[in-house]
Amino acid sequence: MDQAVDWLNNNSDLIIHYGINAILAIVIFLVGNKVAKFFAKITEKAFTKKNVDKAVGSFVSSIVYALVFAVAILMALSQVGIETTSFIAILGAAGLAIGLALQGSLSNFASGVLIIMLRPFKSGDYIEAAGKSGSVEKIEIFATELRTPDNKVVIVPNSSIMSGAITNYSREATRRIDLVIGVGYDADLKQAKQVLQSVLDADDRILKDPAYTVAVSELADSSVNFVVRPWVKTPEYWAVYFDLMENIKLALDEANINIPYPQMDVHVQKEA
Repeated sequence: MDQAVDWLNNNSDLIIHYGINAILAIVIFLVGNKVAKFFAKITEKAFTKKNVDKAVGSFVSSIVYALVFAVAILMALSQVGIETTSFIAILGAAGLAIGLALQGSLSNFASGVLIIMLRPFKSGDYIEAAGKSGSVEKIEIFATELRTPDNKVVIVPNSSIMSGAITNYSREATRRIDLVIGVGYDADLKQAKQVLQSVLDADDRILKDPAYTVAVSELADSSVNFVVRPWVKTPEYWAVYFDLMENIKLALDEANINIPYPQMDVHVQKEA
């Protein structure tokens, strides 16, 4: 016990010195984190004021945060006596090994840069990519955030998005609704076509140019199938789709036109 007390008395100045440096390093680390967030937020606001796409702003702000925070970490290490120059050299030498170990992350970063440069979609677009679909919330360094119509947040790695097909449902101002409506073989086809056309004509949201299409597409097993293809403004796609499905059914019922469905006949044989 006496030896420990003597050691503390003899090295008190050294302990205080390193203790203060350790506290300062922690303070630098914590303050650096807040400063990095502050600069990231300022960067994103600056992009917003310039009317730059929100996704681009979030991507650049993520990079700013990473850079500023990395500087703060180096300053904290320097405060506790670690030579940052040699540390950077060691880090550079280990960079290749780290890069090989983190190929997926580097691929995500490179894909994020490509997304920003090529702009296959922007913030707010409804897309389908990597087997997921939703509205683009933001593009970050390693992943893109999507929000589904039922308000779920889906985080998709950038490399997965760029390695497959991307369907952007929001890029064009108009979309075509594709419906297949079947009527019975005993139905009057001309009457059925007129009923379908009347439903389309009654909806002001359906565009006149390009004109809609109503035509017989198939003589199927149990029905004569019509294709109904009106054009609408992209934001109104689903509202018009749901209304058409309901109004077509009501109009066909009113005209006594049967919509067939698969049926099964069961024959029961009685043995003697």
